[in-house]
Parts: sequence; C-alpha cells; structure tokens
Amino acid sequence: MIGRWSSWKPFPDVSRGGHIEAPIGPGMYEVCHVETGEQIAFGYSKNVAEALSKVVLSPGSRSWPFFRIGIRPRFASSEIEYRTCPAGSLADAKTGAGQMSAHRQAVLRHFAATPR
Repeated sequence: MIGRWSSWKPFPDVSRGGHIEAPIGPGMYEVCHVETGEQIAFGYSKNVAEALSKVVLSPGSRSWPFFRIGIRPRFASSEIEYRTCPAGSLADAKTGAGQMSAHRQAVLRHFAATPR
C-alpha cells in the first residue's frame, strides 16, 4: 500500500542543524529545483530519509576516491525542495515508482509529439 505524497518542503541546511523530514521506512522520494522545477532525483528506497541524505549530500562529501575532492553540489540546499511518499513495503515503493516514471514518460512523449 502506498500513502500520499507529502507537500513540497525546502531542503534543510545541515550545517545549521536542519534535518530531513522523511519516512525511516520504505517509500518514494523526489527532489526538484525550486525555480525551474527540474527534477534532480527520483527513486524508491527501503529507508527514504537515508536515501535523501545520500542523494543530496554525496556530491560534496570528501571521501575516496581522491578525484571527488573538488566536486561541489550542483545546487545549494536553499535552491532545492523535496517530497516523500511512504509505502507499506519496498515492493510497493518499487511498483509505485515504476508507475509514476511510466506516467511521466507518457506525458513527455505526448508533449514532444504535439505540433506547435
């Protein structure tokens, strides 16, 4: 069983003690740029809160391999927002993410085929 999507929330600034409000269990997540609406990340996980923290925080981490040291995140945390959707199981989350992705692809194909 899949729950309802949360409202869009600004991404917290972890350097100021902010935290992600997300399910610790299975579910789906989506991260978008505030101004453009560009989708930065979308997926499902057995632990949504952990997945969200890895998606956004990993590009700026300073860990092995060495060539990643100079990489900075594409957007500042103040420029992105996220929403989550809890699920009863990982299988439910995977199914829901697949359906949502297929729907998004169909909409994009429709608008790409529409003459202007």
